[in-house]
Amino acid sequence: HKDAKVEILAEGFAWSEGPLWVDKDGGYLLFTDIPPNKIMRWSEADGLSTYLTPSGYTGSEPRGGEPGANGLILDTRGRLVMCHHGDRRMARMDAPLHKPAPRFVTLADRFEGKRFNSPNDAVYHSSGELYFTDPPYGLVKNMDDPAKEIPFQGVYRVKKDGSVDLLHKELSRPNGIAFSRDEKKLYVA
Repeated sequence: HKDAKVEILAEGFAWSEGPLWVDKDGGYLLFTDIPPNKIMRWSEADGLSTYLTPSGYTGSEPRGGEPGANGLILDTRGRLVMCHHGDRRMARMDAPLHKPAPRFVTLADRFEGKRFNSPNDAVYHSSGELYFTDPPYGLVKNMDDPAKEIPFQGVYRVKKDGSVDLLHKELSRPNGIAFSRDEKKLYVA
């Protein structure tokens, strides 16, 4: 809208990503603060609060880098799905949106037996298939991390049966991902 004004809702985050507007409960914004491993919540009524921690790394060994969740989306049943940088997987929160808890169900964590780099952004197709990007940003040493198992940065699809297809491996750093309105084109930044 031509009269829309940019407004700072909150600040002081290490590295925020993954904005997701949730229409339930009066409407609220979820977004990730990746280095401190948190998902934040903002609403007009309640302001800013921590929604979920840990958000993307559930291990017990301290680590640096960008361990928290990155991209956030809702699945076809309205459940929170996140790109777990630190745990190197696509996961779903195993708790209702109104009662968040750090319990997760793995949707995909490997391709051909090798762990993903660090899923970054995701989108669902209306068929229920999940598409996501997998750059190295969540690995502590990025491309040079000794834990990197896949030699490329892929774009993947998780089919409804849980199997994983590689769609593309030639992009140096696949990041944002979205479908066109008619879902005939998949855009990858």
